[in-house]
Amino acid sequence: MGRGSAGNVIAALCSFFIPGLGQLLQGRWILAGFMFVMSVILWVILLGWLVHLWSIIDAAIYNPPERYRHYRHKRGYDW
Repeated sequence: MGRGSAGNVIAALCSFFIPGLGQLLQGRWILAGFMFVMSVILWVILLGWLVHLWSIIDAAIYNPPERYRHYRHKRGYDW
């Protein structure tokens, strides 16, 4: 997946509804959990929108490292 690819657009849309869900779809479990927990905590003091926005932008511009692209392509997954 590269910038503007269908996978990144879907991930960004998922992060729009639930912060971190786009990163989870991209296989970035730790960052997904961090973004979700931080947005929940920060929504208490009305700053959760910052993490929410960061989550959307990060999912949209994510470009996986070359080693992952080779691995996913070898397994038949579409990036």
